Amino acid sequence: MSDRNESPADVVRALYAALSEGDVRGVLDRLAPDVTVDEPNRLPYGGVHRGREAFAEAVLGGMTAHADMTITGVDVFEGPAGIVGRLTGTLTARSSGEEYPLTLVEVLRVENGLVQEIDVYTKNPEGVAEFFVHAESPHSE
Repeated sequence: MSDRNESPADVVRALYAALSEGDVRGVLDRLAPDVTVDEPNRLPYGGVHRGREAFAEAVLGGMTAHADMTITGVDVFEGPAGIVGRLTGTLTARSSGEEYPLTLVEVLRVENGLVQEIDVYTKNPEGVAEFFVHAESPHSE
């Protein structure tokens, strides 16, 4: 659970650490109950998701339904406009073992020790979407 004395950057670092460890409960504990997560529309799990449960089902569920995600790098920057996080990693399709390098940049708003908003920017949303088309296929080429 969140420590109200943590800096906003520390809250985001803890969120990313839980995500890296596959700790869904730890991820959700860092989010406000009414969190808003805005993912690029091109992604299969894209759109605006409101609330922890919607995030867990649509985004985490959508990303991990057909692929494993490994986070290899995390950078967190705190500035007057909020927090910017950069995640790098790899998606691996369970159907074929195909790997896709993933880079995300997120702009986060943290209040009272919880993440209130996440605006997600994917380096190549078309490539990620195409990866998921292949990952969902039981006989990927």
